[in-house]
Amino acid sequence: MKRRHFLKRVSISSLGMSIVPSLFTFAETSETTKNNMTISQKKKPIAICTWAFKNATAMAGEALSKGAKALDAAVIGAEVEENNLKNTTVGKGGTPDREGNVTLDACVMDSNGDCGAVVCVEHITNVAALAKKVMTETPHVMLSGKGAEEFGYQQGFKKEELLTPSSIEAFEAWKKSPEYKPIINIENHDTIGMLCMDEDGDIAGACSTSGLSYKMKGRIGDSPIIGSGLFIDNEIGGAAATGLGEEVMKTVGSFLIVELMRNGMSPQQACKEAVERIVKKNKGYKDFQIAYIAMNKAGEVGSYCIHKGFSYMTYKDGENTETASQSYIKD
Repeated sequence: MKRRHFLKRVSISSLGMSIVPSLFTFAETSETTKNNMTISQKKKPIAICTWAFKNATAMAGEALSKGAKALDAAVIGAEVEENNLKNTTVGKGGTPDREGNVTLDACVMDSNGDCGAVVCVEHITNVAALAKKVMTETPHVMLSGKGAEEFGYQQGFKKEELLTPSSIEAFEAWKKSPEYKPIINIENHDTIGMLCMDEDGDIAGACSTSGLSYKMKGRIGDSPIIGSGLFIDNEIGGAAATGLGEEVMKTVGSFLIVELMRNGMSPQQACKEAVERIVKKNKGYKDFQIAYIAMNKAGEVGSYCIHKGFSYMTYKDGENTETASQSYIKD
């Protein structure tokens, strides 16, 4: 072999050897970059809820930080207040209807658009979890009363007495001079609405209540109604309501807020618009409270209410913060 050809062949071989490690290095770098992008694209989990339910957002936020899916975290947060005997508007210990019976309502909605709800449940405390079971274990969206309870027992929920000594005492006092009208105060806010975003950026929610204090037997408010008390569209965001459910249902409030966000409004702007629509249509708005919370896919949150006094909790970056909502009536 001539020296010139030999040197040419050696040079090409050497070049090939030098290229191969570079290709491997590029492949490794690309994979590393891909993995880093995956990590960087992970969202910071967020949990928000109606009212100053600090423990609810703390538990939901902690679950999210450990990798829980949004709906699981929302149910965990709702359960905190359902189990809280000092909370007279949610779960066990909730204020009864005018007949003396505690009846609970709840709904859930996940990032896929699936949902479940239960109404008029008398003997199961954790109705948000029961609503989730309706969603995952039946072909239906809503179960009511005894049918919902029987299904719950089949799913392992235990039968409980929801009246407590303190709720019985309050009921007996109410019967001495019964009034049946919505009261504007924190004791009658009647709902925990919970919205969660997990690290995958998926949004889900839960809503749970014992309803309006001393309501008529069989009364159902907005809380278990998909689109009124709660609505999620994972491409846009989610919203939840609290307050006088009849007025929320008339405007399908939570659905309205999500649609307003779809059309470019921020969560804050959308909540404000939804409240203002109720005010415009109801001359008696000064006699009741309505409040909304909302969150979009960017992780922005917002809230608005009719009367001052409503606040909401936000768990983000390991911090649990209470925020006073802006209100239509300023004084």
